[in-house]
Amino acid sequence: MSLTHDFITSSSATIAATLCKRLEEIRLSKNISQAELASQAGVSRSTMTRIADGKSISLDSFIRVVKALGLADHLAALLPDPEVRPVELVRHEGRHRRRASGKRKTSEPWSWGDEGDDA
Repeated sequence: MSLTHDFITSSSATIAATLCKRLEEIRLSKNISQAELASQAGVSRSTMTRIADGKSISLDSFIRVVKALGLADHLAALLPDPEVRPVELVRHEGRHRRRASGKRKTSEPWSWGDEGDDA
């Protein structure tokens, strides 16, 4: 079963279902029963049934099952490393960002004749 999916245009429910189906396929390829994996992961058997059915589960349960399957090293690939690039460190004078900047107020566009009559 090929579980390729376009995560860019998919809904969050579709992505969750696809990830759960992938977990189920990995479980089956490792020849582990739902009950055994549930015990190893510390989740309920019904959680394993939800995974098999492609239904959403909690993030905590997802992480527990991924770790129990020996795939914890793949969790880092879910999000890029937010470490600042060296060019950004130079731009910010060696300081790391601690918060996002607020939205800047847009000023009225300048046009000829708007300056005050100072003469």
